[in-house]
Amino acid sequence: MAYVLVLYYSRNGATAEMAHQVARGVEQGGLEARLRTVPPVSADHEAIAPPVPDSGAPYATLDDLADCAALAVGSPTRFGNMAAALKYFFDGTSKLWMSAALAGKPGGVFTSTSSMHGGQETTLLSMMLPLMHHGMLITGLPYTEPELAKTQEGGTPYGPSHVAGLDSKLPLSANEKALCQALGRRLASIAKTLRAEA
Repeated sequence: MAYVLVLYYSRNGATAEMAHQVARGVEQGGLEARLRTVPPVSADHEAIAPPVPDSGAPYATLDDLADCAALAVGSPTRFGNMAAALKYFFDGTSKLWMSAALAGKPGGVFTSTSSMHGGQETTLLSMMLPLMHHGMLITGLPYTEPELAKTQEGGTPYGPSHVAGLDSKLPLSANEKALCQALGRRLASIAKTLRAEA
């Protein structure tokens, strides 16, 4: 069965919760959602993560990426950029780039920040760059999503976002959840359309 890969990195849980909301939207859109994460990177080059995380989603493999019908990528903001762990994962995807495994598939992005102006849009744009190099079709959020025009929290046309607060404990608002689900539904819908036309 065709699936949308929801790939994320989360340290304090907010981005993970966004990933679950995106996955919910994917399934509302009629496709399977496959949640995957990436291991943290370490300053100690000898450090090795266990092959299976202690909790949460399994670690992503290149096969998860190659076989997906669409891709949603989420990361907390790190100084206006995606987290190093996610960047490290994408740096290892040259084999997929060489085979054009992701070319022509829809891709979207989502992020969480501590503050309203903590680099949400630049982080979303930074995650789009490897997707564009892979030839993916970038899927944002249109203003036909009513929550995008009325949100006082997170939410951008580049993709869903969340303001977690300086202690990273603010829950997702109703608008933020709705926008995450909207991205998931949109990815599923576009992936189904593209597969039907292939």
